[in-house]
Amino acid sequence: MSRNVPDYEDANLILRLYEERREPKLREAREWFLRDLKAQTAAEFQKRCPPGSDEHRMFRMVSSYWEMVAAIVNSKIIDANLYFQTTGEHLVVWERMRPFVDELREKLKNPIAYRNLERLAEAHYAWYEQQSPGLAEARMEFFRGL
Repeated sequence: MSRNVPDYEDANLILRLYEERREPKLREAREWFLRDLKAQTAAEFQKRCPPGSDEHRMFRMVSSYWEMVAAIVNSKIIDANLYFQTTGEHLVVWERMRPFVDELREKLKNPIAYRNLERLAEAHYAWYEQQSPGLAEARMEFFRGL
């Protein structure tokens, strides 16, 4: 996934993505997502985030932001190795969505929904494992527990 040689443009894009995360509405949505979204099934998700609700709006804001970032990294626009060293919030988002994402894909009739985020998480966990055997599972458990 990595291009092997990150450059200033990679760093600038990572910093720009970080700045975007500080936008007030996205920050509010991220805080809600990380604090309150702990659904284990699509039914629980629907109950907590019914269409038209503020919660549904915040879910869409956070999930689409990280899906976009994942597409950028997966497309090798940003060096993955540098990216993996600088952030991990997408892994928390993925772990929150993982229990119900397959059901959500079925409900949306969209088998590729959130696929970029899923692939980025898989690549990041593989990167952790390369850094230190056992680290991927430890990080996965940590993110699931947040």
